[in-house]
Amino acid sequence: MNIFLSLFIIFGAGILGGLLFEKIRLPKLIWYILLGILIGPSVLNIVDETLLSISSYLRQIALVIILTRSGLSLDIQNLKKIGRPAILMCFVPATFEIVGVLIFAPLLLGISHLEALLLGSVLAAVSPAIVVPRMIKLMKEGYGKEKAVPELIMAGASCDDIYVIVLFYSFKNLVATSSFNAWDIAQIPISIVSGIVLGIAVGLLLTLLIHKIGLNRIISVILMLGFSFGMLALESFLKPYFSISSLLAIIVMALVVAIFKKKEAKEIQDSYNALWNGFEILLFALVGIATDVHYAFSKEGAIIVGLVFIALVFRSAGVLLCLIATKFNGKEKLFIVLSYLPKATVQASIGAIALTEGLACGTIVLTAAVVAILLTAPIGAIAMDLSYKELLQKECQNPEELIK
Repeated sequence: MNIFLSLFIIFGAGILGGLLFEKIRLPKLIWYILLGILIGPSVLNIVDETLLSISSYLRQIALVIILTRSGLSLDIQNLKKIGRPAILMCFVPATFEIVGVLIFAPLLLGISHLEALLLGSVLAAVSPAIVVPRMIKLMKEGYGKEKAVPELIMAGASCDDIYVIVLFYSFKNLVATSSFNAWDIAQIPISIVSGIVLGIAVGLLLTLLIHKIGLNRIISVILMLGFSFGMLALESFLKPYFSISSLLAIIVMALVVAIFKKKEAKEIQDSYNALWNGFEILLFALVGIATDVHYAFSKEGAIIVGLVFIALVFRSAGVLLCLIATKFNGKEKLFIVLSYLPKATVQASIGAIALTEGLACGTIVLTAAVVAILLTAPIGAIAMDLSYKELLQKECQNPEELIK
């Protein structure tokens, strides 16, 4: 099949089916995955081989867009304002979930502890694609506004993704080398520090160019994308000699621009959001295409379903730990737990990487990512939509509401 015909099917059917899923109040990304499974090798097998051969590069571009949006939208002042619980929510729930997978995955799936860490880092991210629009809606309607519940969830979700992605690439390198010695472990902080330094340097350069030359939004977006691809290339070139996290550098670059050029950062973010609308369809469809349906419906697939729910229990415990000795009441804590259930974006971005790179656990990791999306995205979305009016207090907008 011609690659353009494959893309026509993915985008055409993706948009139409996505609109239908939104009508029935289900996340449209669920349809994108199901569409990919339907047209992929496991079912109809009508996807052009050329598209499959470049799918890893397309996923990498999608990941760059995701991370840049996270950096541009991250509000450091908001984190400071909310305080301790917001900072803890950035990494504690994800850490708990990784620990849960580390304990149970070797027992249930027979994988090594290193592979369990990799699997846990894929499963551990919450989905801003599902969470953030709902939190914005709550803020507009005045629910949870007094105690900044939506702001807490939004801030934590963005940082949670960043934390998990950095861990994933660190664990992937350890699994690929099948080693866990002191030098390999030392590469993790080295790559983090070097990524931060590189991101600050590139971010300041980009900020200077925007200020001195007065770049318009389109040129700024193209330049930021160019710098992002350049940092990915630099990491690949330096890999044999020096460890550097280009993905972390991309996040920091975007964050620096957001700090020093707030107005321009908002405009750039709007353009990245538009880019994401297209790449979202392609990314989730590609994940569906890569999924082995026969494995997903095997005994191992059933075990993975159980593992995902075990991981959610650990995640929920981590969320509750973050909320100890805070101003939130029991209902608000329950809503925050529910809001931290859905997974989608990060799982779609990194779930297939282990399989693409030929790691022994690749099929398990990808299947777990798809199962996690298909289970938690609708459960989390529906739970939030049905519960927020009962669990959160609404700020009174006018005297008539006080009477009510």
